[in-house]
Amino acid sequence: MRKQQRGLSLSGLIVGAILLVLVAVLAMKVAPPYLEFFAAKKLITVIANEGRTSVDDIRKSFDLKSGIDDVTTIKSSDLEITKEGGEVVIGFAYRKEIPLVGNAGIYLDFAADSKGRERAP
Repeated sequence: MRKQQRGLSLSGLIVGAILLVLVAVLAMKVAPPYLEFFAAKKLITVIANEGRTSVDDIRKSFDLKSGIDDVTTIKSSDLEITKEGGEVVIGFAYRKEIPLVGNAGIYLDFAADSKGRERAP
């Protein structure tokens, strides 16, 4: 009796490699916007917990700290600063477009506030 051979064909290997490369390229394009979102979210939480109450002070603090944390998508003028129960709440919402191939791309909507809530944009 002959044993049936098992293994991976060359065409299967090529298809698998192409899929792996496509997933890796997509991950490399999507990861930086998410990292910047989490840095911005952390930044507004830190600023809200500093105890600043003036809108101008909050915006200046954001401008200074965003340069350090490399948050370039959001400007201090994009921040929504409100008070809830005597507490300052800082929020933002924005859309990031990531071009993929030709006219195809991905839209990512980000929104958060200093209370830790993910808001609808």
